[in-house]
Amino acid sequence: MSSSSATLQSLPPTAAWSELFTGRNGWRALALTGGVALHAVNVHIVTTVLPSVVREIGGLDWYAWSTTLFVVGSILGATLSVRLLAVLGPRGACLAALAVFGAGSVGCAVASSMPWMLAGRTVQGLGGGLLAALSYGLIQLVFAQRLWPRAVALVSGMWGVATLCGPAVGGLFAQAGHWRWAFWFLLPVAAAQALLVLVQLRPSAGVTHVRPAVMPSVPAVQIGLLALSVLVIAASGLWPGLRWQAAGVMLGLAIGFAATRIDSRATVRVLPRGAYSMRTPMGAIYASVALLLIGTTTEIFVPYFLQVLHGHSPLAAGYLTAAMAGGWSVGSLLSSGRSGAGADRMLRAGPVICTLGLALLAWLLPSPGVLGDAAETLMVAVALAAVGLGVGIGWPHLLTRVMALAPKGEEGLASASITTVQLYGMAVGAAVAGLVANAAGLTTPGGPAGAQSAAAWLFASFALAPAAAAWLARRAASGRGA
Repeated sequence: MSSSSATLQSLPPTAAWSELFTGRNGWRALALTGGVALHAVNVHIVTTVLPSVVREIGGLDWYAWSTTLFVVGSILGATLSVRLLAVLGPRGACLAALAVFGAGSVGCAVASSMPWMLAGRTVQGLGGGLLAALSYGLIQLVFAQRLWPRAVALVSGMWGVATLCGPAVGGLFAQAGHWRWAFWFLLPVAAAQALLVLVQLRPSAGVTHVRPAVMPSVPAVQIGLLALSVLVIAASGLWPGLRWQAAGVMLGLAIGFAATRIDSRATVRVLPRGAYSMRTPMGAIYASVALLLIGTTTEIFVPYFLQVLHGHSPLAAGYLTAAMAGGWSVGSLLSSGRSGAGADRMLRAGPVICTLGLALLAWLLPSPGVLGDAAETLMVAVALAAVGLGVGIGWPHLLTRVMALAPKGEEGLASASITTVQLYGMAVGAAVAGLVANAAGLTTPGGPAGAQSAAAWLFASFALAPAAAAWLARRAASGRGA
């Protein structure tokens, strides 16, 4: 039996939900997940109001950049979270992340042009990346190992909370012609979360801060190269001709590959040892995470297609789009109690379901009226939910295995790196999505005809990412690398 298989088989049984929500555990869970909920609500708010934003301040050709720069900022935040946690402790780090997120929200609320909006989104992303990484990173510090799958599922489940209020906030403000107030709305929510952190993560509540003798270093070169690779891919969409655009994508991917080569030999790393080899279960798991997240970034264009092609209001388009996050949350919560062979089945089935959902969207979104309004709306919701469900049912088991397989002494790095890989997949996905949509006609010729072409090409091509993850997940579930 391999050491990896032995490690996975030695995982303790998953605790019941009641243990996570009982007593001090419950308050700590709320303090950890509130930041992710704020981050997730913001994502759905922006997804919903962005069509209104570009109608007022322009910048349709920069549409995907709002997500690209947000996620690049999130990558930086996720990487800095380990250092911030070491310096400020759990409570101070969470409060600093909330402050940065609030500053970015103010910048978006007062934006008078798309460059200004993009700057605010970058700062928002920095704070959001810190919040997300801290939530995952603190799980193993404040909970027993038997609670890890439940805690991971709960953090993921916060995206379900976002599906209830994010589209409503964004849609109602957008329909009223006051999209800026959607960003102002985030500030009192952030203040309430800060108060919860102050109370529940204080030393007297049992969450102590032991300052390490040696401060963790930041892998600045690797992170800089990862950010540069995403920006080069995104910028390639601005270059003339498909040949130059393809060259820009290849250059960006080459820069990302160079970052992995440097990191695999570095003393200060972004990912733990074994993460870059497809021959190891850990490497297959990391690759699966990135590919699944690439597939979900198609979400950023869904509200635009639903409004332009299907005539939905901002509120209705926002809620339909949120079905993807809802499917993710439901799948994560329902599958988190599985273990052994049941967990392996979830890992194998998830990417297949995600692929089928994207393929169905490639047919539905460019073809308004093909099924009739009611049936079409229902099928779009089902397809979007399937994309999220496919990610969600395997998510707790992917992340738990990363933490369990981490080399000794690199457990904290493994926890933080989950968010880094997730965000890099999203950033690359958003950049490529913008490139594909623009090349397929989103801006030229534009209008309904351009949107139809962009929708067909976008979802059909992006279905290939979870299809590749399906192969990797099968091998990871069997305990073998690629």
